[in-house]
Amino acid sequence: MLYSPDQTAHLPADGFRYLLTSLSDHVLTITLNRPEKKNALHPPMLAELAFALAYAQYTTEVWLVVLAATGNTFCAGMDLKSLSTGDIEPISVPEPSGPVRLGELMASFHKPSIARVQGSVYAGGFLLVATSTYVVAAESATFSLPEVKRGLFPFQVLAVLLPIMPARTALDLCLRAKTLSASEALTLGLATTVVPANALDGAVVSLADELKQFSPTAMQFGLRAYQQLKDLPSSEQQAFLYNQFMQLQQTPDAKEGMAAFLEKRPPKWSGS
Repeated sequence: MLYSPDQTAHLPADGFRYLLTSLSDHVLTITLNRPEKKNALHPPMLAELAFALAYAQYTTEVWLVVLAATGNTFCAGMDLKSLSTGDIEPISVPEPSGPVRLGELMASFHKPSIARVQGSVYAGGFLLVATSTYVVAAESATFSLPEVKRGLFPFQVLAVLLPIMPARTALDLCLRAKTLSASEALTLGLATTVVPANALDGAVVSLADELKQFSPTAMQFGLRAYQQLKDLPSSEQQAFLYNQFMQLQQTPDAKEGMAAFLEKRPPKWSGS
């Protein structure tokens, strides 16, 4: 995380400039809100995303996050005009402690995330989609990596695609700038659910409601272990996972879950 718990104890009182946020029943919805630029990512918007995700990570009341967008495009990737001109715009949140790299930012976020994809995803927008735990996409949504058409290459996107699809498929998407339909994205594992556009909100709510039935602490331990496991040699993985299990057993949620099981009642999760 690029912000400390103290910095993100509260969301900005006046809201963000390029994001909309709402917290309801343990679900924080973060909505990209730059529709006039097709929700293209530029430094001020990236800083706000880093701040909002840090708030979600540190706030016990938040059990999961929904990433959504306004307008017809989910995200057009990086704002190339902003990058090429070097426009400097003041940010609405404190300066992050380092550069905001979306792939790393999402990898350090250890709560379930659902990308609500209502429209097209281009270029760096894949960094939000491919790193979300779940991707619920409208049937009309499309996915494209057009960087090679601009003399560029989606280096960071390639890295986040490799864990979810064969290397040759990921490379082909980057090299030929092919546009995927939502159904093709589902087949490749980029999307996890595809529904008609008018069923999108219902599908997201249904998935969120299902996830809220289970221990938020257990899911956070699991997601964090999943990320950390990638950096461990195979000879150390089982010992690490055993240690994680022993730590999880000592949490209030684990004790509540076992008590509820023995008493044959629904558990009351605290997220701690």
